[in-house]
This record gives sequence, structure tokens and C-alpha cells, in this order.
Amino acid sequence: MAASDNQISDLLIERIAEEIARAERQGAPLSCLLVGVRDLKAIEQAHGKRLSEQALAYIGLTLRREVRRYDRVGPTGEDDYLVVLPGADGARGEAVARRALARLHAIKIETQDRRRPLPVEVSIATWGEGLDAQELIARAKRAAGRRRPEQSYVSSSLPSGALGLFDAVRI
Repeated sequence: MAASDNQISDLLIERIAEEIARAERQGAPLSCLLVGVRDLKAIEQAHGKRLSEQALAYIGLTLRREVRRYDRVGPTGEDDYLVVLPGADGARGEAVARRALARLHAIKIETQDRRRPLPVEVSIATWGEGLDAQELIARAKRAAGRRRPEQSYVSSSLPSGALGLFDAVRI
């Protein structure tokens, strides 16, 4: 029996909670990426549901190939994927996000007159003491909300400062 998107999301939330507990015990970092397609509904209306579903499936496959074996990738049930990166601080999370975004830009949508990249966006949230799984996901979603629509971004919930990271870095 296949799990629904909500069950998978629940499993990811459970996995994040487990990783947070491990991070607390070991004093290790933890980051999450939220990867989605900008205007997926418009793509579906213009090109059909099958193409939008294929694009999401390919994003999931590409992400799984880009991360370590013990990282977790799964759909959130909201037309995007959550990637759990145990042991990854903000800088490492940003490096993974940039690499994944570069790979994902290879996905093209073919229309009658041209091919164009799939408008993929990645946001990052890094766990901090006292955060639970839901708040970590909420931070990734808030970081995603800071993107400008005309560009692909890696958005981070990290403060600028010691690591030299900014809230939104143009790719």
C-alpha cells in the first residue's frame, strides 16, 4: 500500500524530529532545504497535469541523487520537496542547495516555440537550539517567501554575519 503525500510529510516531520534530537545530543548542526517549482499551477494549466507531475517526480529523483545516503528527501504535499541534511550547517546546506539548483536548472519545459528551464527555487533553514520540526519547516517556508519571482534563488533563514551568508543569494 502506497503512502499518501500527507503520510510522507508526517514521516519527514518525524524524521526531522529524530534528527533534531540527535543534533541536540551530539551538538551537531542540521539544515533543511525546501525545493519547489515557482508557478507550478500555471505550468499545469499551460502544459497539462502530466507534465507538472513529471517535473515534480524528476525534481525528487534529482534531489535524491544529489544528497548523501542518509539525507532524507520527500514531498511535503504542497508541490515541493523537503530535504533533511543531518550534520550540515548553514554553509554546507547552502552548498548543497546551490549544487541541487544547478542540476535542477537542467530540467527544461518544451513549448511549441522554445525550451526553457523549469523555474525551480530552493530555500534553506538551519536548526537552532529550541526549534522543533514544525518551526524549522516554517523557517524554510518563510525564507522561500523572501524570493523575488523573476529569479531563481537560494534563500536562507540564516542571519548575515559570521558565515558571510545573506538572506537571499542570487544564483
